Parts: sequence; structure tokens; C-alpha cells
Amino acid sequence: MSLIKQLWFTVIAILILTLGGSLAVGLTALRSYTEQEIRVKNSDNVNALALSMSQLDKDPVIIELLMAAQFDTGHYQLIELHAPDGELIARREADGRIASVPDWFVDLVRFDVPPSQAVIQNGWQQYGTLTLQSHHSFAYHSLWQGAARLIAWFGLAALVGLLLAGWIVRTIRRPLEAVIAQARDIGARRFTTSPEPRTRELRQVVQAMNRLSASVGQMLHTESEKLDRLRRRLQQDEATGALSRDAFMTQLSTHLESDDERANGSLALVRLAQLTEVNQALGRAHTNELLKSLSQGLHRIALAQGGGVVGRLNGGDFALLVPGSEDPDQVAEALSAELDALRLGEASMRLGLPSALCHYAPEDTIGELMTGLDGALAAAETQGDLGQQWVETPRGDLLYTNRADWRHALEQAIAQGPRLANFPVLDAEGGLMHRESPSRLYLKGEWRAAGTFMPWVSRLDLSTLLDLAVTKAAIATITREQGPLGINLSPASIRDARFLSQLTALLKAHPEEAKLLWVELPESAALRDLERFRHLCRELYPLGCRIGLEHVGSEFTRLGDLQDSGLSYLKFDRSLIQGIEASPQRQTILRGMATLCHSLGILAIAEGVASDAEWQTAIDLGLDGATGPGVRLAD
Repeated sequence: MSLIKQLWFTVIAILILTLGGSLAVGLTALRSYTEQEIRVKNSDNVNALALSMSQLDKDPVIIELLMAAQFDTGHYQLIELHAPDGELIARREADGRIASVPDWFVDLVRFDVPPSQAVIQNGWQQYGTLTLQSHHSFAYHSLWQGAARLIAWFGLAALVGLLLAGWIVRTIRRPLEAVIAQARDIGARRFTTSPEPRTRELRQVVQAMNRLSASVGQMLHTESEKLDRLRRRLQQDEATGALSRDAFMTQLSTHLESDDERANGSLALVRLAQLTEVNQALGRAHTNELLKSLSQGLHRIALAQGGGVVGRLNGGDFALLVPGSEDPDQVAEALSAELDALRLGEASMRLGLPSALCHYAPEDTIGELMTGLDGALAAAETQGDLGQQWVETPRGDLLYTNRADWRHALEQAIAQGPRLANFPVLDAEGGLMHRESPSRLYLKGEWRAAGTFMPWVSRLDLSTLLDLAVTKAAIATITREQGPLGINLSPASIRDARFLSQLTALLKAHPEEAKLLWVELPESAALRDLERFRHLCRELYPLGCRIGLEHVGSEFTRLGDLQDSGLSYLKFDRSLIQGIEASPQRQTILRGMATLCHSLGILAIAEGVASDAEWQTAIDLGLDGATGPGVRLAD
């Protein structure tokens, strides 16, 4: 039995005992008092009547008239006169029925008052014995009314007591429910904190649990910081904070091979021209600060565009990768503004900051892209300090030439309904965890991968429309195949309150299918809109959906910000997995990440596994599952 029910039963039992005891004591006292009053009345009346009769002539008619007069005015049950030898001289008796009082009450409080007697004298001789008994109906009626008033008053007091008890129980229940919710969260390895209640005992419990959550959060922060420092030493340039050349090329390769919106975007090269002369003029320390400022400016562009990557290719050459960007002017303008601000901020000498940009698509190769950018960068250097050159290459992936055509084609394709691809995600034993199902749209006579159309979907604000259609297709697939299935939501969708309400209503209408649905977003999107992502988790978690992040890597240190949101799984980026079997340092990073995930009850899954060696190494490091071209479901 719950504590709240026990409190209620205790309160009700106390009220019943109080009412019952008070009623019993009150009725007993009132009954005793009434009996005493009836005895006194009987005694006084019989003596007064006997005295009156003793002073009268003993004419039977007069005696009977006096008894009748007394009987009619005195509310008597019985008046009778007996001669000394016991012969009945006169008798008056009333009906014994008691009106307006329940029989059970009469039986419960029945009075025990014997009739009173007095002797009537005739001179010095005894004339007779007078017996008198009062009628009890008025006493019963008075006692019944007294009991009713007592019950009414105690009922009112009980009602007030129950209302007061209800308020007290509610004041206890709210912090108690918060404690229970926090205990459940901790049991599920979501280390949340709760406000401290005013109740001392509950406050002590909450304080202890909050200390536990704080210590776990601090441990998580410390360990993730250690892993991030190791990752930065392995992947980043120490002087500028940008990715090293190898790490950047791995990211570029991962983007080109991906099956989502990362497969399209913009790529830029920026050069600090004449680095040797700049170093001689400004000194090494100042030059390093200048290179760091350049890297920070590029990072600002990457952050503003969402999910961008910055790398240092060599001395003064930097690369900027902006996935999903179909607007070259926006990237070019942002780049020009950052470079111009950097040039103007250096007053001691004139800086040359040429740049080159190009669009990349899935069919491109790294060699072709870098060759084209190198040539364009050389041409940009001839245009002045801020020369900028676009690589003009034929776009084989460009299905339509203007916004109107793209909008018309996409709206038709979404209305027709997306098709879901099928890529298995397997656990350590080779069992199916779920199937990744990126969307496909029918454009220009073919089913196109997300990398082809997602940039335009985002530009035309059709993301929520597509995500809702994908969710409906996923529910239909789960209903048909009865297996777990994963879908991707776009960053724009979690910022749309209307979409979230439609998604929640759709999943509530299909509760069994919702329990088999795995929903994931890119790491950068979730951390960029942290509160909205938390809101999404709060809405979907009670429905049984599993919520996760994909492409996890560079922002892993912020996992602590999400540990109380209800995350079910993380998918580690291909850049961490590629060649993992031959990289002890990356193995250390991945093992630590998996351990931290497990400490929070979060599944750790490897993305982009391309070989059996990568798969086996990932499993040996403690990851729970893997997906990628090298992962195949056994027949």
C-alpha cells in the first residue's frame, strides 16, 4: 500500500474514532442526565399528587377526576391507584408508541427508569398506593435531536479535517512525487536534480540524491574532458585548434560517402599568403595568434552554417567544409566578412587572405575537389588581398535550375510519399537492433538519396513536411514488418512547435508502433537547440520511442548537458571509426566514450563501419552495436 493511502486511512480512522468516541460519550452522558431528570420528575409528581389526594375527600369520582386532570397535563405513561390490599381503584395509561424517533435508536438508548410510588393517607389510615411513570417520548425525541446535532457538528468538523488533511497530504505528495521521479531517473541512469522540499526528512533525501547526481555529473564532465583533450591532441592542430590535415580529409571522405544531407555542400580553401614574410615581420608568437584568429573566424562560419568543419592543411592553408549548403553566396559573403575583419584588425602589416570555394556532391572525389580548389586559390591570389574565386564545374547532381522547379518537384514527391532505405544496425552478437531508414524521394524518374534533395528541402522550409511524411511511412513499415526502425529528423523540425504536436499525436494514435521507433538527430543540431531537443525528448520518451544522436564526436564533451534528457543511444561518427583497428590512441578515446555512455545507460553504436576488422575492434572496445557498409545481417 502506498504511503499516501496509508496517510489517508490513518486520517479517516482517527476521524471515525474521534466521532464515534465523542458520540458515545456524549450520548451516554445525555442519557444518564435524562434518566436522572425523569426519576426526579416521577418522584416529585407522584408525591405532589399523593399529597393532594390525601387532603381531599376520598370520593372515587373526585379521585379519578384528579388523576385524569393530572394525566392530561403531565405527559405521563401511567398513573394508577391501588388499594392497600392490591385492588385497582383507578388507572390511566397512554399509548407506548414513540413518534419521530427511529426504533433502532430507542433500542440503543432505552431508559431504565422504574415508576415512582407514593402512599395516599386517609386520616391516620392508608387509603392506597399511587404509581406514576412519565412518558419517555419527549426524552427520546430530545435525545435523538441532541444526537443529530452532535453528528452534524462532528460531520462538519470531519469535513474541515478532511479538507485540511487533503491539503497537508498534497503538500507532502508533491515533493514525494518529485523524489520518486528523481529516484526513477537515477535508476534509469539519468542523474537529474530536484528542488529541496520543506519537509525535513524529504529534504535530507533530496539533498543526498542531488549530491549523487552532482558527483556523477562532475565525474562525467571530468572524464569527457580528458577524452576530449586526448581527441584534440590526436585530431587537432595544437596552435590553431583546427583539425589536422589527416583528420579533415577523413571528415571530407565521410561526408562524400554519406547517404544524408552531408553528401552535398560547400568546400573552401583560405590561405594566409606569404607566411614566411609574415612570420619574419611579426614574430612566431604573433603569427601563431594570427593563424589562430583565422581558424576561429572559420569556426564561427562553420557554427553559423550548422555542422561545419575547419581544418589546417599546412602552414597557412585552411579548409572549411560546410555540409548541406546550397547557397554559395551566403557562404562566400560570410567568408569575405571574416577575412576582411581579420585583415583590418592587423595594423602592423598588410595581409593577403585569398580564398577559393566550390560545391561538392556525392560523385566527387577528394583529388578532384582539392585540385580544382588549388587552381582557383592560385587565381584568387592574383586578384588582390581578399581575392575570391569559385571553382566552376559542371553540376551533374543539379536536377532543377531554379527554386520554383525545386519546390514544385519536392512538394509532389513528398505528397506521393517517401520511400525508406534499409541499413541494418547490429548488436555485438550480430542481432538486429534496428534498421536505419534514410528517406528517398522520387525526382526526375528516379528514387534519389537524401544528399541530393535535403539542402533544397531545408532552403525551401519543407523539412517538417518531409519529416512528418517519413514518420507516417515508418509507422506503416513497422505495422507491416513488426520490426524496429530508425528515422532521422531534420534540425528545423525540432524548432517547430506545430510539427512536434503533430508528431506526438501521430505516435499516440499508434502506440505499439511508437515503441519500435528509433528517432535520431545530428549531434550538432541537438546541442545547438538544447532546450528544444530536451522538449522533444520529454514529449517522445513517455511514448516508448528511443531517441538518439548521430555523427557524435567533436561535441562529446557536452554529453553531460544531455544526460538527463532521456537519450537512448549515440552513434559515433565515421571519422572516429575509420581505421580504428590500427590506431591505439583512437581506441582509447572510443573505449572511454563507450564507458561513459554505459555509465548513463546509453547505447554506444559505431557509424560507417567498413570492414570486419573495424567491426570487431569496435565491439571489443565495448560498443553495443555497429552500422555501415561492412555490417551485414546474417541470412
